[in-house]
Amino acid sequence: MTGLERCAWRGMNGDPLYEAYHDTEWGVPERDPQALWAKLVLDGFQAGLSWITILRKREAFRRAFAGFDPQIVARFGEQDRARLLADAGIIRSPAKIDAAIRGARLYLDMRERGEDFSAFLWDFVGGEPIQNAWTQDTGVPAKTPEAEAMSKALKARGFNFVGPVIVYAFMQATGMVNDHLTGCFRHEPIRHMARGP
Repeated sequence: MTGLERCAWRGMNGDPLYEAYHDTEWGVPERDPQALWAKLVLDGFQAGLSWITILRKREAFRRAFAGFDPQIVARFGEQDRARLLADAGIIRSPAKIDAAIRGARLYLDMRERGEDFSAFLWDFVGGEPIQNAWTQDTGVPAKTPEAEAMSKALKARGFNFVGPVIVYAFMQATGMVNDHLTGCFRHEPIRHMARGP
């Protein structure tokens, strides 16, 4: 897709992988609880890095973390941890790996207690995407009160690498907020996806 006006992300123009992510995934409302957990894991690994770094490693992450199946990841032990620390295809941070495994256990614990992960997260935006109308990327905030509230709630449940900036990036990516610039060809289509099931 050439000649389209996109959001002004540094390094995106001309990068087919980055452009495809922007054009087809970023900002699309995601309501599947397991998919939301998987995205939160990846955003945790992004901490201190650029998203394109994670995007380029996403398939390796998917393989390393059993297709992001929380039931499998929750059972990861020392042997799995050592395997992940030796996997050059992913980010080999012991703290982030431990956070992902712990997050799988917390996700399952919430589910076993009857708490739907998707409903829990979407409640912070009232169940429907927040529609912003930024004309330039300098207006887009790094965090919002909703992200701060979600971050606090996730931390209270024991999740790690869920600070408000990471959480806001997660909210943008999963369509809880529409932060495509108004001039971007994806702004209006994303706005029309706002209605939940």
